[in-house]
Amino acid sequence: MSNRLSLRTLVFVGGAALMLVPALIAGSLYTGALQRRAEAMQVEKLTARGELSASLFARRLHQLWQEVETLSRSVNMADLDGVRRDIDFIGRLDRRYSWIGVTDVQGRVLVSLSGMLQGESVAQRPWFRRGLTGPTAIDVHEAQLLAKLLPATPEPYRFIDFAAPLRRGEGPPDGVLGAHLDWRWVQENLASLQAPGIDVLLLSRDRVVLYGPPDLLNKTLEIGSAQAANRVSSAVLDERWPDGKDYITVVMPTIGHADLPSFGWSLLIRQDIDGALGPTRELVRSFWSTLGAGALVALVLLFLGAAWIATPLRRLAASSEAMVSDAEPKAPYAETRYAEAERLSSALVRLQSRLWTAIGRNRQ
Repeated sequence: MSNRLSLRTLVFVGGAALMLVPALIAGSLYTGALQRRAEAMQVEKLTARGELSASLFARRLHQLWQEVETLSRSVNMADLDGVRRDIDFIGRLDRRYSWIGVTDVQGRVLVSLSGMLQGESVAQRPWFRRGLTGPTAIDVHEAQLLAKLLPATPEPYRFIDFAAPLRRGEGPPDGVLGAHLDWRWVQENLASLQAPGIDVLLLSRDRVVLYGPPDLLNKTLEIGSAQAANRVSSAVLDERWPDGKDYITVVMPTIGHADLPSFGWSLLIRQDIDGALGPTRELVRSFWSTLGAGALVALVLLFLGAAWIATPLRRLAASSEAMVSDAEPKAPYAETRYAEAERLSSALVRLQSRLWTAIGRNRQ
């Protein structure tokens, strides 16, 4: 018994290799390119969203800053009653401001919204000290002096502060205009920039999450995207976050527009990789499933084809062996499946006929 492979095995294995190897190589190249392109498109989408979100948010803040700056230029320290009317009018018209006030250079509040803190000293408040030297913006903080004067709420009041010096010409400042912007307005604006599956995070200068998912709020981020904030012009990273999930993260390192004073904030736009690339991965899985099903059908047909090709040769081989070993072998099967088998079958029939004729002569 020979250890050599049968024709059926050779046809099946060789055909399978010739069919599957190119298909696997081409499929791998195609799906790899598809996933890379999908990831690139997702990065472009998140980058565009990040740039748009940062610009839109900065423009909204700048609009408020322009109002404060315009009011600071219009303040007439000689007409405090007129200033009071203007401030009360702005307070009634725009609920985004929790407090607006004018101080003298010693920090005593001369005029304020609804009279809150009027006559008291704010000399130690950062917005006043920095506001004496120039336009300034103070990062979000909890209410201090105003905490007991504003209506009670479940959550403590938090503000961001705008301040600008009050000057007449090029001389020294006569005082400071300060405005406390309600932090809830900032939260509402950032919430409007989000989309299903996409998170917008606002980071402070110290990488503290000022706005974002509840599990990260008020925590310091140590991941690469947070480290990149305030250090690069922009960045895109695929990284694992504290919740154990992988995200595509776009870093918008600064939030600013025109002459808006800087808070030192950064904006992060992130999307879960599984959610971002889910449709593409499903398409890839569908591709491989379809290819696998097609390959299975092709292998079955190849196996049947190999058997169809090998069967005539197997029968003819058996007939040839019988001619040698059997005393009265049967006539070879008349093969007609394909030309080569038919020719070989006819040759064996003629050979058997001549062999029997020769045997008959020898017996005579």
